Amino acid sequence: MKTILITGSTDGIGKQTAYDLAKMGHEIIVHGKDETRGNKIVSEIISSTGNSKIYYLNADLSKFADIEALAENIKLKFPQLDVLINNAGVFENQKVILENGFEKTFMINHLSVFVLTNLLMDVLKSKSNSRIINVSSMAQASSIDFKNMNAEKYYDSYNAYSVSKLANILFTYKLNSLLEGKNPTVNCLHPGVIGTKLLQTGWGMGGGSLSQGAATSVYLANSDDLNNISGKYFVSLTERKSVAISYDKKVQNRLWEISENIMKTNLQ
Repeated sequence: MKTILITGSTDGIGKQTAYDLAKMGHEIIVHGKDETRGNKIVSEIISSTGNSKIYYLNADLSKFADIEALAENIKLKFPQLDVLINNAGVFENQKVILENGFEKTFMINHLSVFVLTNLLMDVLKSKSNSRIINVSSMAQASSIDFKNMNAEKYYDSYNAYSVSKLANILFTYKLNSLLEGKNPTVNCLHPGVIGTKLLQTGWGMGGGSLSQGAATSVYLANSDDLNNISGKYFVSLTERKSVAISYDKKVQNRLWEISENIMKTNLQ
């Protein structure tokens, strides 16, 4: 049995991932930002799987204080964490600047992933064969403008989303190089073109089933085949190549530096 945290797991692919991993007998930490809905999802999963080791933690990933509190809560209640699945993500048709000054897509899709993962690194390192899984997308951008990460020059919804998904991959590869083959492993994935609210919002279309969308996350979290595999990008349970720029170490380093400075400035 593994203890698995899945961000953004009260809906869509995240909820399905929680359900599928719960069926396998794992201890699941469901995360969302609506406590009533979250507790309802936990009850549903327990009822349908017979697995009572399902818990809910509330946090708004658009707020640094909430991310920090989430990490502290996890350390308090779950001294061992085997798997972190950074699944939460948004697609914003309009530019939204949060109270903290960050554009919402950049904040939730990348900065929250960077901050939460770093805050949980000690607890992940303490468990053998622990894993970090970052849900990216085939919609990853092929270029990145570091002077427009926070929509300083312009905002385009598709560009903001695709850059954030490239950031997930750059983060995965850079973190892997920093870990130097030590625990935990870190991989990323494209879940498929799946019929979620995010897909409907961004592309106005339907897609594959939620089970298909959760399959690669479940595989990366559960399979023994992945015990020593790190720094890879997966599509349909198979290792694939991500866009060329994602392998550029200068780009990886620059994004890490920017993200680390933001984290240091905004945490308590």
